[in-house]
Amino acid sequence: MIQIPHEEAQSGSVEAITDLANYKLSLAPDSLFYVPDFVTKDEEASLLGRVYAAPKPRWTCLSNRRLQNWGGLPHPKGMVSEPLPDWLERLIDRVAGLGLFSGRPNHVLVNEYLPRQGIMPHHDGSLYEPTVATVSLGSHTLLDFYSPVPADSGSEAGSASLASRYIGSAVLQPRSLVLVTGLMYTRYMHGIAERCSDRLVVAGGGGESPSLFNWPQLDGCSVAADADLTLDRGTRVSLTIRRVPKVALGLSKLLMKR
Repeated sequence: MIQIPHEEAQSGSVEAITDLANYKLSLAPDSLFYVPDFVTKDEEASLLGRVYAAPKPRWTCLSNRRLQNWGGLPHPKGMVSEPLPDWLERLIDRVAGLGLFSGRPNHVLVNEYLPRQGIMPHHDGSLYEPTVATVSLGSHTLLDFYSPVPADSGSEAGSASLASRYIGSAVLQPRSLVLVTGLMYTRYMHGIAERCSDRLVVAGGGGESPSLFNWPQLDGCSVAADADLTLDRGTRVSLTIRRVPKVALGLSKLLMKR
């Protein structure tokens, strides 16, 4: 196995982001941003500790992953908001400071993916502001993007044409931040394939290459452009930060108004 080397932020604070435009991926349709080492290695360990210290009832087990929901359950009539813990509020402070959200994010979904686990291509839906920020912890993954199913196609045709609708991927390294907004959120679908490793044939590798939107930005990469890279997946935890615009008053706030 060949791994993509990159500089690891060990402790302290990462370099402040003064211009998010420097992290926009020009190889992708509008708009996708990738920030390597958004959190340090020490912060990664602390965040993972907080995730796994959560009580068992906080976890919801699905067939292909398990998750924690923080901030409330989004609903068409409005999300009944719940207080976020301090460790998530601090992370939200940093993400909100980048200026992509119209207001402060108020919802975090924590996903745990084991090797061979993923999620089918999907849209995040209209309950959220059309911007999503995801911090990856513990392991890498490959986030794949697809054109939407044509409106005149049935589900079977859409499934059969999945490969033909693939437009490219982004490698999400541990401690990185990916931001999806614009057409990349509203038009294109995204998903994670269910496999235990990711084989990357970089441009120049015989025509099998996927479109790696952030290949030029992979920090410290010194592998030849025609190298065949196989990245083995470990357990990955993602912190997906969103803003739910429509919020209903919680029970405690209703009682306070009486």
